[in-house]
Amino acid sequence: MQSFEIDKSDLLRFEKALEGDNAELESVLKEYHASEIALLFEKLPQEARERIINVLPTDIASEVISEMHEEQDPGELLIGLDPEKRSEIIEELDYDDATDIISQLDEDEQQEILEDLDQEDADSIRALLKYDEDTAGGLMDSEIVKVNINLDKKDALDEIVRQSEEMEEFYTIYVVDDADILQGILSVKSILKAKPDAHVRDLVNTDFVFVKADLDQEDVASLISQYNLASIPVVDDNMKLLGRVTVDDIMDVMEQESTEDILKISGVSEDEELSGNWKDAVKSRLPWLIINLGTAYLAASIIRQFDGTVTRFPIIAAYMTIIAGMGGNAATQALAVTVRRISLSDLTDKQAYNTVIKEFLVGMLNGAANGIIVLIIAYFYDANLKLGLVLFLAMTGNLIVAGLTGASIPLVLKRVGIDPAVASSIIITTFTDCAGFLLPLWFATKLL
Repeated sequence: MQSFEIDKSDLLRFEKALEGDNAELESVLKEYHASEIALLFEKLPQEARERIINVLPTDIASEVISEMHEEQDPGELLIGLDPEKRSEIIEELDYDDATDIISQLDEDEQQEILEDLDQEDADSIRALLKYDEDTAGGLMDSEIVKVNINLDKKDALDEIVRQSEEMEEFYTIYVVDDADILQGILSVKSILKAKPDAHVRDLVNTDFVFVKADLDQEDVASLISQYNLASIPVVDDNMKLLGRVTVDDIMDVMEQESTEDILKISGVSEDEELSGNWKDAVKSRLPWLIINLGTAYLAASIIRQFDGTVTRFPIIAAYMTIIAGMGGNAATQALAVTVRRISLSDLTDKQAYNTVIKEFLVGMLNGAANGIIVLIIAYFYDANLKLGLVLFLAMTGNLIVAGLTGASIPLVLKRVGIDPAVASSIIITTFTDCAGFLLPLWFATKLL
């Protein structure tokens, strides 16, 4: 199935349908999936969004809202709806999705929404709101299928059918005792294949993976990935079952974390929304650019120390920018690989050491290969073999520096408790710029 992309024709169809009556609009909406409508919402004003949500059946409207990105303010869309329609939509949402959306609103608006819900739904959402959004508790859905460990097969199946009636899907049955303490997990296959006189305690799998409610979402994602789970139970400190985190929630987490890492490596704050305005962008990026300006002055100060060399061999200035730029690119490659490895798992001392050695060797070989190219260019274009040798040594040296810093800086930052994606790029740029200027000037001073 091909992915949907907004084009001008789709947008024009929606705009034309919005000019007509509700029957015409409803006819057009039937041709689009809920996720496609959510994408089209990016291009539509709030008034148009509210009208579309009111026209859609409640189950489809709830799916559209759950598919909206946080930057599209689904909470603001909900708060603008008629209270009855709003409550119907929220009751169709999974508790975790409803909580994510409601948490974006002010406390007064949250209370306004919760007061219109029935008591059970409101209590479930309030319970989830107390957890940080980037923890297992913030991700979990409290709607689960659970059976008591003392039940026989027939009673357990009756409970499973009863509890799953209003659930879209479930992957695992959780087994608890009378105090709701998690005892293990039970697959649908195992209970269906069991003999009629079997009991849950004979079928339960007590070797299972679980997470505490306060565990960071990245660690939850790592566990689900490591053990190839469709869902994972969430418990409190006393092993009382609270809910579950499903693989579809983790896909959203992985996208979010990848986006944050890319922004951090680029020197952009994670607080800057991708669809934010120019004021937010300036506020987010300017501090990092000022820091980078300071490091650029540090690199430029090196040139001042070699004024005589630059005066005698002005051609070296042109090649310095090439060497510094190549070093920056190579360091970014090493940094991206290392940060990704760190995000996937905590590296042991041996793994960290091997990572640094690997990037050193890669830097040396890539540096030598590129150094030979600039040596040949200098020999034929500038008719100066010694200049070529200087550039070969400088290029090789700077790509070694790039590999070492790109691998070691994030590892050191991680070890001292600093997010390696935040500060690494500024530091390694300083190293590669300084080395990119220092090495060719120093070798030129000594050899030319």
